Amino acid sequence: MSSESMHSIVLGEVEITRVIEWQGAFAPARGLVPESGTEMWKGNEEWLAPDHWDPDSDRSVVALQTWVLRSGGRTVLVDTGVGNGRERPGSPQFHHWQGDFLEGLARVGVQPQDVDVVVNTHVHADHVGGNTVGVDGGWEPAFPNAQYLVPAADDFHFGPDNAYGNGLQEDDRLMYEDSIAPIHRAGQSVLWEGIHRIDDHLTLESAPGHTPGSSVLRLSSGSDRAVFVGDLLHSPVQILAPSCNSCFCLDAEQAVTSRRRILERAAPERELVVPAHFGGAGAVEVRQEGDGFGLGTWAAYGR
Repeated sequence: MSSESMHSIVLGEVEITRVIEWQGAFAPARGLVPESGTEMWKGNEEWLAPDHWDPDSDRSVVALQTWVLRSGGRTVLVDTGVGNGRERPGSPQFHHWQGDFLEGLARVGVQPQDVDVVVNTHVHADHVGGNTVGVDGGWEPAFPNAQYLVPAADDFHFGPDNAYGNGLQEDDRLMYEDSIAPIHRAGQSVLWEGIHRIDDHLTLESAPGHTPGSSVLRLSSGSDRAVFVGDLLHSPVQILAPSCNSCFCLDAEQAVTSRRRILERAAPERELVVPAHFGGAGAVEVRQEGDGFGLGTWAAYGR
């Protein structure tokens, strides 16, 4: 199943537009979140299905999407999807992918030259592929006027300085060479660590574990709060059970620590939690429930 939709909400002085490139059943539920257990899914079927779980196939439902933030007169993209025409032999679902990422941006009024900042929450193939476009057999930045913010720890881990070692796969090398190296060569990349302020409303913060440089983007404007958490959460079951990692988390213990820390702040501050891949409304408030967390109000969009 594929779908396409655009929705906008306004938090304080920041407009957030969601551009969905694809949404559908992706992977076996316990394959994506191995420690979640059958009962976690079946016991929450009433709200997990159909937006986050397909009970008939027992597969998780996810979205490939980009968040467009208009803040302080600038246009900021949060993650850029898979990218078209990439060699990803180890990832059949992404190998030679052909999507409509740039067309989706155009439909919400964003042309490549309009983008001022690109945030890569982390360096994984489905978050950085749209950084570049194919030109004359090579790769060039897709957004000619943008500053690309890349976590320094991920750049080292996936880049040639790490000699493509430490358990990296061929797809990781290809990803770096077609989606990260070209923005370095163009002089458009900024490597950051710790905390990086984008403007008065937007701040990046390191949240390692999923990858060494995995990060979150915090939005604070007026009384409104949101946190774009990348892949700290792949499924809402991880809000109910934050000790459960996805199969893609590189450092399990560190990922759990980061996930709990982000949720422990989100609940009392009523931050809208915006993961990279949630289907349905795509973003939700969380609430403290004893030693754990529960789901609050889902995002309500209007054009």
